[in-house]
Formats: sequence, C-alpha cells, structure tokens
Amino acid sequence: MSGAALGLEIVFVFFLALFLLHRYGDFKKQHRLVIIGTLLAWYLCFLIVFILPLDVSTTIYNRCRHAAANSSPPENNNVTGVYASITPAPRQHSCFKPWSYIPDGIMPIFWRVVYWTSQFLTWILLPFMQSYARSGGFSITGKIKTALIENAIYYGTYLLIFGAFLIYVAVNPRLHLEWNQLQTIGIAAANTWGLFLLVLLLGYGLVEIPRSYWNGAKRGYLLMKTYFKAAKLMTEKADAEENLEDVMEEVRKVNESIKYNHPLRKCVDTILKKCPTDYQEKMGRNMDDYEDFDEKRNTYPSEKSLVKLHKQVIYSVQRHRRTQVQWQILLEQAFYLEDVAKNETSATHQFVHTFQSPEPENRFIQYFYNPTVEWYWECLLRPWFHRTLAVVLSIFSVIVVWSECTFFSTTPVLSLFAVFIQLAEKTYNYIYIEIACFLSIFFLSICVYSTVFRIRVFNYYYLASHHQTDAYSLLFSGMLFCRLTPPLCLNFLGLTHMDSSISHQNTQPTAYTSIMGSMKVLSFIADGFYIYYPMLVVILCIATYFSPSCPGTHSVDQAGLKLRNPPASAYQVLGLQAVSLGTRCLNLLGFQQFMGDNDMTSDLVDEGKELIRREKRKRQRQEEGENRRREWKERYGHNREDSTRNRNVHPDPKETNFSDTTTNWSSKYTRANNRTERDRIELLQDAEPLDFNAETFTDDSLEPESGRYQPGGRYLSMSSSIIFEDI
Repeated sequence: MSGAALGLEIVFVFFLALFLLHRYGDFKKQHRLVIIGTLLAWYLCFLIVFILPLDVSTTIYNRCRHAAANSSPPENNNVTGVYASITPAPRQHSCFKPWSYIPDGIMPIFWRVVYWTSQFLTWILLPFMQSYARSGGFSITGKIKTALIENAIYYGTYLLIFGAFLIYVAVNPRLHLEWNQLQTIGIAAANTWGLFLLVLLLGYGLVEIPRSYWNGAKRGYLLMKTYFKAAKLMTEKADAEENLEDVMEEVRKVNESIKYNHPLRKCVDTILKKCPTDYQEKMGRNMDDYEDFDEKRNTYPSEKSLVKLHKQVIYSVQRHRRTQVQWQILLEQAFYLEDVAKNETSATHQFVHTFQSPEPENRFIQYFYNPTVEWYWECLLRPWFHRTLAVVLSIFSVIVVWSECTFFSTTPVLSLFAVFIQLAEKTYNYIYIEIACFLSIFFLSICVYSTVFRIRVFNYYYLASHHQTDAYSLLFSGMLFCRLTPPLCLNFLGLTHMDSSISHQNTQPTAYTSIMGSMKVLSFIADGFYIYYPMLVVILCIATYFSPSCPGTHSVDQAGLKLRNPPASAYQVLGLQAVSLGTRCLNLLGFQQFMGDNDMTSDLVDEGKELIRREKRKRQRQEEGENRRREWKERYGHNREDSTRNRNVHPDPKETNFSDTTTNWSSKYTRANNRTERDRIELLQDAEPLDFNAETFTDDSLEPESGRYQPGGRYLSMSSSIIFEDI
C-alpha cells in the first residue's frame, strides 16, 4: 500500500476539479488554454488540501521512528550472565507503518513541483492569460501585444520592488543573503499577501455558512430571498438587454459603413460572428454589398476602435446570455419553493408540482423518490437536517475561532486542533490523525473557497454556475486559489502545532513546511504577523454575525408570504446599529444586500413576488394553450386528414367545371368554410394568447412612481455590483 493512497487521491482530485470546472465553465465555447490553465490551478490547490493529511501522518511516523532509534541503548558485549538479566529493557515504541505511508524523498519533490507550479500560474501565466482573454484583438499577435502592454505595469511593479530590495542588500554591509534566503523572503511575501486575504474571507465564511443552513430551515425564508434575488436579477437582466442593444446598434452602424471590399471588412465579419443569431440575420438583410466604399466621401472607424467594439460585443453577449439562463433557473427555483409552501399543509402527504419538469426523470429516481418520499423530505425532514447541519458547522466554527486565537500557546496547549492531533499521536492512531486533519482542513477550505465562489466584484469577476462563467472570472478564481491555498495550509499546520517555526518546538517538520524555508530570516513576520494577525478573525466573525441578515432581525409568517419586523431587544438594536454600519453603507452605495429590517429589501421582495407571479401566470397560459391545441388536434386532426384524402382520391366533377357565372355563389359558402378553417388554424398555431403581451403588460400593484418598474415592461438600471452573491 506504499504510495497507493497518494496515487488514488491524485486521480480523485483531478476528477473533482474537472467536475467543478465543467459546472462553471463551458468546454465547448471557451478557449482550450483558458480551460487548461484554470483546471491546472484548481487541481493543484485541491491537491494540496487532500495530500496534506498524508504528509502529517507520515511525519508523525518518522518522528516515532527517529525517537525509537535514539532511545535504544548501545550494544555492550561485555555484559553477560547475571548482570545481563538485570539490565533494564529498552522502551518499546509502537510505531507501526501507516497504511498511507509515503516513502522518504517523494513528498519534498512532490511539494516543490506543486508549489512552484502554482506560484508560476498565479503570478505570471494566469494574469497574462486574463489580459489575453479580455483582449478584443483579431489575431493572436494582436492579443499577445495587448496582454503584454496591460501587464507591463503589473510585472514592472514587482521588478521595481525586487530591484530596490537587492540594491538595499548590496549596499548594507550587515546583510549577507544567500539564494536560499532570498527564496524564503519571496515565499514569505507571497504567503503574507495570501494570509491577509485569507483571514478576511475566513471570517465571513465561518459565520455565513452555518447561518445559511439555519435560515434555510425557516419556513418561507428561502422563498423571500428568492423573491429578493428575482427583483435584483430582473434589473440586471434589463440592464444587460439595454447594453446589448446599444452595442448592437454600434455594430450595425459599422456594418453599414464598412463594405465588402474594405480592408477592415474581415474584422467586421469577426465581430458579426460573435453577435446573437437574430441580430446577424437583421444585419445581413440590411447589407448592400454592391456598394463600394469611398475614402474621400465617408469616414471609417479605425482598427483600434474595432478592437474596442469587439471587446464590448464579447462582454455584452456573454452577460446577456448569463442573465437569461440565470433568470430561467431562478424561476424554476421560485416555483419549486412556492410548491413546497403549498404542500406543507397537504393532508394527503403527496407532493404536487404546479409545473411538470420538461426533462424526463430517471425511472430509478421516480421509483425511490416518489411524491410521498418527496413530501416527507421537503416538508418534514429537510428543515431538521439543515438545523442539525447548522449546529455541527457552528461547533466547527467556534473551534476554529478559539484555535486561531490560542495556537501560539505551546505550554499549555490551548489549540483544540493541536490537542486532538497530540492525543492521537500518543497512541499512533494514524487513521484518526488523517481523518481529523482532513475534516479540519476541509472545513477551512470550504469556508474560504465558498466565499470565493460567492464574492462578486462589480461585473468583472463573477462565478456563475450552469456554464455561465466567463474566461476572465475563471482565470481570476484560479489566481485566488493559488494565492490562498499555501497560507491556508501553513495556518492549518500552525493550528495543529506541526509547524516548528510557529510552535518553536525542536521536532521534525513536515515536508510541506520544509520547502518553505526557515522563517528566521524574517522573524518579525514569523513571530508577529503570522501569529497575531489571524486573531482578527474574531472581529470579522462578530461583524458578520450581527449583520442585518442574521436570525432574529426578521421573521416570516407561517404561510411564508410576507415579512414582518418583530420587536427587537435592546442588545439586538445596539448590536445592529453598532456593527452593521458597513452593510448599510454598502446598501446606500447600491450594493443591495438581503436585510430583513430594511425598506429597500421589503420593496424588492414585493417586486420579486410580483415578477414571479406574472411569469407563473404566463407559463400557465402557455400550458393551457398547448392543451387546447392538443385537444383540437386529437378531435379534428383525423377528420381533416380523412376529408382531404377523400377529396384527392374522388374529386367532385362539379368543382372541375367552374364557370364565371357561379363565382358569387361558391364564394358565399366558401367564405364561411374558410372562416371555420381559419379559426381552427389559429387555435393550432403555436402562439401567445391574444390578450397577453409580456412587453406591454402592466399591473396596478406596481406603482410607476416608485422608479423601479416603468409601463411597458421596462426596468430602470440599478447598480448590480453585489459584494457577496449566491444566485
């Protein structure tokens, strides 16, 4: 079994990273280099998290083996007879080899390859690929040139800092740094930057993940939050449509000005290929290729302006497609949550769906997950499961916060992670050590990585599921993972006292910490920043806990149809007013958050509820129209086919001998028949009902003076710069 666990985890982590990338990226439309770069970054980061427990168990075994070798007494061949019988026997160390033991020399090489590859990706390759992916150039050379220009300042800043440091070292006679020490300084600088961001994300995830499961168990909470997200998403969707129309108008003007024999016509054709199909057809019909261009009479756009337009087209089309897909997914989620609210009072204990799923379900799933099982899970068991999971995650969060504040204390040992590992180390229970290490670092990774998946920086970085994430966001996420994972692992080793530079214990370090070098070169970082800065997670957790979206600031009635503000106690009011100032400032700046005690949130919930109600009514009318058409086909389709067949086989001789004198007589009766036939064809057509128009439909419940909804189905643009988003 030597090395088998390492091989199995390498294969498993690869498919895990591939699965997640397939969920967020689009293998068919995105560039292969973007997919490969992002996959490699995610794979290496996940690999570090999964392999580190094996490194810990192997290190503990090596410590036991070295201790057994050092404690054995030297051989004395002169001691014989009675004296040999009374000589005390050496202490026996029960250090058996673990099943996941990795031979010596493999882990250091493995960590060096993984670590330096990830650092090369995050600091050099991925930033260049980001600029390349966002470039609007029409050739590979043009995109590379644009990427080099955009990254010149980025790379130049690092070279300037590094050059100034080298000059300082060369001038100062007291400092004599070797290559290994310079390497350690570079690693410490990268880990310091990552730890600074790590604590911020960890403080949010430690509170928000347990709270999201606890709030998910409330009746109607998820439905209210879905209404809130529907209002925000509709605003973003309308803004994306307006932006796309404006960009397509610019494309139309360029398409009409640059004719077929213009030198830049190939660039225009490249832009047209990126446009939606309906816009391509409209522009193709209005194209007059027979006209020649005249440089003296017309002014034509430059290649630089076409590059900028190409970049705008790529961004606007991708954003429009993403909002359309997210809107359909959110509608399905809202309809399902409304079905859950209705079925909670069902006496038959059978889950009834308002709309059937368009995709046929698997027979195996239909057999085991029948309507009865679905009702018991959704209406009875799922809330309790979420509450139990929230309690377990809360306990883990408390352990992490306590350990982050006390891991520097070695006598006595206050870090709970270190206590658990040292108890298992005494009995050399390697299975327990690996499970405890895996659960600990896995929980830390979930808190950090889930925040990376939720965070949204305006519209430049946004990880959207269902293959709707753009190339820039995928590469940016790979950069964040590569910068956050090394300090995350070092922080975990510090919590468990496996990092000798933090615990100050003269023990054999793990193979992972050995490649980081000795932090004695930068003692103020090892003894100061690495120890005291993680304590800031306490303040961040408190600020996140007392944010307005915490439990107790709002409640939902039993039907789950409206929000009401209960009277809060004095400490709740003081806590909300003192700590949630940052969240309220974000709302004032346009960063709308789900706040139960805010008028803006209530308005958005009401608006989202109305939007879902209209979409639901529209879909119901569509289903009713399809049912009517199906009934008409079943009732009149066969008779019409038989009459047509008989008419073709046995033609009426009177119909073949029409004269001009009988025209009025025949038209008198055929007009009625045509009317009946026209009514029948109209019912058979696949069209909207005549009394419904989604673009001109208005409702009295939405007030025009509110500024959110305008007559004619147009929504005014609102800031879509969400900090933490989970749509």
